[in-house]
Amino acid sequence: MDGTLVDSTAVVERNWRRFADRHGLDAERFLGRVHGIRSSDAIAVVAPWLDARAEADRLDAEEADDVDGLRPVPGAGELLAALPDDAWAVVTSAGRLLAEARLAAAGLPLPRVLVCSEDTSAGKPDPDGYLTAARLLGAAPADCLVVEDVPAGVAAGRAAGMLVVGITTNHSAGDLAAANACVDTLDELPAAVAGLGRSLPQRSDTIV
Repeated sequence: MDGTLVDSTAVVERNWRRFADRHGLDAERFLGRVHGIRSSDAIAVVAPWLDARAEADRLDAEEADDVDGLRPVPGAGELLAALPDDAWAVVTSAGRLLAEARLAAAGLPLPRVLVCSEDTSAGKPDPDGYLTAARLLGAAPADCLVVEDVPAGVAAGRAAGMLVVGITTNHSAGDLAAANACVDTLDELPAAVAGLGRSLPQRSDTIV
């Protein structure tokens, strides 16, 4: 979701800076490492002396109330409108309340399958989230395509046995080198997928 469908970088970093100020931490030392992983997992690394679960609950609640600057990633609305409703899912390290708030604020539809932090036994780079989504979609992992903007997400998709396309919204192509392909914008996704010998599913009705 974040970085692939919703441009939330400013909001994420603003709230992590508040977290850092609260605890006397230097946000610049860890901001590049908090994108795309569960808040509790990030806190356990950057401030292991804190109650990671309690701090994550507070941080996620604050982020859910902070929608200033949220917008869709260019091309996200068009991409989702072209996909059959039963052919796509969102797998996010955000909690469900935060995920629903961000998608709504960005004007994007809620997917039929939304796998959030509380739905998995382990966060990215563990593949559990993507494997759960495949099961709920009724699809074999090998038939699934993951779009990810962070190395942990790329690793999770590859570990799930899925094709992965990286998008350079938050990291460089070099950082996402483990992906099967990489794009700078969602407009490039169909061509990248075709280059991997696949095609994106299309709605049967006409998209205007």
